Amino acid sequence: MHLLEARDIHKSFGTVYALRGVDFHVNYNEIVGLVGDNGAGKSTLIKILSGVFPPDRGEIYFKGEKIKKLTVQKARELGIVTVFQERALVERQPLWRNIFLGRELTNKAGFLKVSEQKMETEKLMKTIGYTSEAVTPDAIVKYMSGGEKQGVAIARALYFNAELIILDEPTVGLSLSETQKVLNFVKEIKQRGKSCIFITHNIYHVYPVADRFVVLDRGKCVAEFFKEEVTLDVLSDKLIAIAKGG
Repeated sequence: MHLLEARDIHKSFGTVYALRGVDFHVNYNEIVGLVGDNGAGKSTLIKILSGVFPPDRGEIYFKGEKIKKLTVQKARELGIVTVFQERALVERQPLWRNIFLGRELTNKAGFLKVSEQKMETEKLMKTIGYTSEAVTPDAIVKYMSGGEKQGVAIARALYFNAELIILDEPTVGLSLSETQKVLNFVKEIKQRGKSCIFITHNIYHVYPVADRFVVLDRGKCVAEFFKEEVTLDVLSDKLIAIAKGG
């Protein structure tokens, strides 16, 4: 049984067919690299799996149970958390406020448990791999690096026991060192026994951390590769051939 499974997913916007019968799944404790050129349908598929869009046709299962109507709220309740490129952070607020955004810890009178939230944030920072002394629970997110911001979003998902974390192009615009930070955060997801869909058009970024690669092309899943069966160079050549229609 898969953690998540999508069967025969179709989605169109007017006369534009974004997805044409996509079959896709994620196993327990698995990192899946979802790759393909711009316009391949990656973002549309992810928005369907996270409840943003309903499919025109198809079925979605989570832990073997068919989900009749997947919404953003339902996805969160199931443990599916999506980190979009915007990351949905309040950049003028401190780190601890962002970790508990919308899920604040309060006492019986409704007042915030500030000290407890800061303490929990500090524990989380230590376990997820923040190393910079400048990053404290009171650090303002606006002044954090791109990789650290991705880490905040991932840490928040892990803290609230997400089963599946979907990362939408998490390394776009990041330097090599910042990209490595994000990859380290993805490794933490795996180490905690959770699963991840890593969406990217750059196979060089996802290859070090993924267990399996699924290739989307013009709205269809056209190939699947397991990491132990293919080197980075061979995989890169195969993707180039697919992009050229080979």
